[in-house]
Amino acid sequence: MQNKVRKTQTKEMDKLFYIVTYTVMLILLFVCLYPFYYVFIYSISDPSLAQKGITFLPKGITITNYSKVLSLDGILRSFFISLSRTVLGSGLTVLACSFFAYLVTKNIYGRRFIYRFVIITMYLNAGLIPWYLTLKSYHLTNTFWVYIIPSAISAYYVVLLKTFIENLPVSLEESAKLDGAGYVTIFAKIVFPLSKPILATITVFSAVAQWNNWFDNYILVQSEKLETLQLMLYNYLNQASQLSQMSTTSLQHGAAAYTLTAQSVRMTITMVATLPILFVYPFMQKYFVKGIMLGAVKG
Repeated sequence: MQNKVRKTQTKEMDKLFYIVTYTVMLILLFVCLYPFYYVFIYSISDPSLAQKGITFLPKGITITNYSKVLSLDGILRSFFISLSRTVLGSGLTVLACSFFAYLVTKNIYGRRFIYRFVIITMYLNAGLIPWYLTLKSYHLTNTFWVYIIPSAISAYYVVLLKTFIENLPVSLEESAKLDGAGYVTIFAKIVFPLSKPILATITVFSAVAQWNNWFDNYILVQSEKLETLQLMLYNYLNQASQLSQMSTTSLQHGAAAYTLTAQSVRMTITMVATLPILFVYPFMQKYFVKGIMLGAVKG
């Protein structure tokens, strides 16, 4: 009898635990997602109606905010620059870091010194001025390659990749060596294809970093033709009030006028900067968690 009472109490405690846990998790989920949802519904709402206040549903649904923000001078060119640096920069980072990580797992001369020297860069930073002078001495300033080449090797990515590669079966590489395969062949046909989980993780990290980066553009590039989307939107955010007035004037068609507010400009620009990078995650999600777990088994 006492055992039945204890079992009943245990089940009730378990139910209560699950109820509390799920409730807390749902609240946290709402707190995390609602700000993004609010920005989205504000950006698709009529500015004059949204200015009066919105909570859960958009008011006067329209995509005019997006069409007008995307029609701003130079924004499509900047979008192409940001997209190009994200694709090329991420691709080069993945290839360079993965091959470098593979080489430092091999018994080659000086690999320990080289690997440790790279790791030191995670803890020591020369500072802004030496960084600028170095890139200037390589004639990378005011060129598109300043967005790509400096980020080709990342110590953090190399650590993750090296750890993952060391966990791959050694027998695969040994059998390839018996068939006469060299380092490049083994890397291209065995190591690289088997490293998809960690490569997907590095791709996501690198793509997000490339897409969101605006500081290198601000410091190293003065040409408007090479201006990235993030820097342009940053400048527009700081000038949202002036931009809304300019847009109101330029959007008049006869007697009708579509009024953009400073807040609607900010919300729309935020979505324009955020949405493209979100499309990367669905394609990488399959490997992302697995890559994080396997890449962190040992240091």
